[in-house]
Amino acid sequence: MARGPDATTLLERALAAPLAAFGGTIVESDCVRWASATFVGARHRLVLAGDDGVAARDWLAALPEADWALRGHLVADVRLVDRNAADSRFTATIEILTVEVD
Repeated sequence: MARGPDATTLLERALAAPLAAFGGTIVESDCVRWASATFVGARHRLVLAGDDGVAARDWLAALPEADWALRGHLVADVRLVDRNAADSRFTATIEILTVEVD
């Protein structure tokens, strides 16, 4: 029985539309699965790039507090790890921790 898209795919879909507003895209995406005694999930690292500006900077700054609706997954933590801007373009690295839920 298919369970639907994985957390990485759902995260990439959730980020695609806001990034498009800044002429942006996901340039790199990596995921490492993890498990504890009570939880199963994944650690995601995504590199984003787009047109730099106030709106893009505000959106990136707000990501750690954003509400995420990912079917079958809970976003437990979001961190903006790095952000650089040059020639009116930005590159940002974010890390996201997801937990699978029933």
